Amino acid sequence: IVLVTGAAGQIAYSLLYSIAKGDVFGKDQPIILLLLDIPPMLPVLDGVVMELQDCALPLLREVIPTAKEDVGFKDLDAAVLVGSMPRKEGMERKDLLKANVNIFKSQGAALEKYSKKTVKVLVVGNPANTNCLIAAKSAPSIPKENFSCLTRLDHNRARSQVAIRVGVPADNVKNVIIWGNHSSTQYPDVHHAKVNIQGSEVNVFDAVKDDSWLKGDFISTVQQRGAAVIKARKLSSAMSAAKAICDHMRDIWFGTPEGEFISMGVYSSGNSYGVPEDLIYSFPVVIKVWLMNFMNGSLYNISRGSFFRDIIFTLKDTVGVERLTAVSRY
Repeated sequence: IVLVTGAAGQIAYSLLYSIAKGDVFGKDQPIILLLLDIPPMLPVLDGVVMELQDCALPLLREVIPTAKEDVGFKDLDAAVLVGSMPRKEGMERKDLLKANVNIFKSQGAALEKYSKKTVKVLVVGNPANTNCLIAAKSAPSIPKENFSCLTRLDHNRARSQVAIRVGVPADNVKNVIIWGNHSSTQYPDVHHAKVNIQGSEVNVFDAVKDDSWLKGDFISTVQQRGAAVIKARKLSSAMSAAKAICDHMRDIWFGTPEGEFISMGVYSSGNSYGVPEDLIYSFPVVIKVWLMNFMNGSLYNISRGSFFRDIIFTLKDTVGVERLTAVSRY
C-alpha cells in the first residue's frame, strides 16, 4: 500500500505510472495506490484515477483518491510526501516554514496513528529536510531511520553533468555525493566519484581533465539547476523529480548496488562526519535489505582544516538555522 500526497500535482502525474507498473517496488508486487490532496483538487484526482485505470496495469489492484488523512495514511508500507505549501510571491522563508510545519506535523501524526510502524517515508515537498524532520518528530513510534528526504534529484543532476562532460552514459558515473540541504546551499562533491570509461573505473578528475570546471561551474550548475528549469519551463522540475523519487525508493526497497553509495537526506544521529545530531541532512549512504548506513567518516579526515570541514560546518549551520526556525513553531 503506497501513499502519494500532492497527488493532483505535476510531480505525482509523472510518478504514479512508474509506481503502478512496477518500476519501484518490483515487477511482481501488486500495488494499492492512495492519492491524497486537498479537497478542491478531488475533481482533478478523479481524472488521474481514470487515467491510471485506463493504463490497464496488471499490478495495480486499487486506486483510492481522498482528502482525508485517516483514509490516506491507513496501513501504509510506503509514503511519498510530495505535497507542501509552495513559496508565494512576497512570502518570507520563515512564513513558508511555518505553513509547512503545520502540514507535516499533521501528516506525521497521521503516520503515527494510522500507518504500519515499518512504513518507509520519503519527503519531497520543500523545504524537504525540515519538513522531513517535523514529520519524523510527529511520529515518535516510527523509527527515525524510516524517514528520508529527496536529494537524489541533485545526485542525478551531478552524475549527468559529469557524464555529459566526459561523453559517457549517466550510469557510467557513480559515487557522487550531495551534502547538506536540498537547496542552493547544498555541496555537490565528486572527490570520490568514479567514471567507467571502456570498462575501466577512472577517478572523476582524471576523466574530466578540467579541475577548474569541477570546482566551479559544475558545482554552481547542480546547485542552481532547479531554478534554471523553472526559468526555462515556467514550471518546476517534475519528470526528473519523479525519476529521482523512483530511484530513491527502489534503493530503499532493494538496496544500493555493490560498491556504490547514493545521496539521501537522513537523520544525522550517529554520523561520523561531525554533523550535529537531530538534523535531516544529505549524506552518502549504502542500503542493504532495508538497513541504511552512513558511508564511514574515513571518506574524509574531518579533523584536518580541509575544504571538507569548512563545507560541513557551513552546511550544518544552514540546515540547523532552518531547523531551529521550524521547531520553534512546532
